[in-house]
Formats: sequence, C-alpha cells, structure tokens
Amino acid sequence: MSEYWVALKSSAEKELLGLPDIVLTRIFTKIESLASNPRPTGSKKLRGGKDLWRIRVGDSRAIYAIDDETKVVQVMRIAHRREVYE
Repeated sequence: MSEYWVALKSSAEKELLGLPDIVLTRIFTKIESLASNPRPTGSKKLRGGKDLWRIRVGDSRAIYAIDDETKVVQVMRIAHRREVYE
C-alpha cells in the first residue's frame, strides 16, 4: 500500500496542541500511522453525507476524510468523545 499524506486543519491542530501531553503523544502516534493505513482496524466510517472516518484513542476521537485519488488524509477534528460529533 502506498503512503498517504496526512494534513491537519488548523482547528484540529489547535485542538491537538490543547490536549494533555500523555494524550497528545498517543493521538499523534495514531494520526501518523494513518499515512501507511488510512483505514486501520477499529476505524469507522461515519454515517451522513460526507465521507468521514473516525479513530479512537481512549476517550478522544479524531475525525478525518480520505481522498484516495490524491492520497491525502485530512484530519478535521480532534476532541473528547462528548464533543467531537457536534
């Protein structure tokens, strides 16, 4: 499988940097792994009109979109599970 380029929206980057260090490290590692496998075990496609996926890391979730043509994974949102789907 070829490598994907992982991009974070500026709002997702701010949410990531606002997390505690231990959570930040775990989520960052998981997001980096999306470059080699954008649909890892445990990821789920979200229902709705957009082609969005989610991965979970503890109580946090990362919402992202995959563009297979351009090989880009765009991380849209990173937040606690209570807040991420709003």
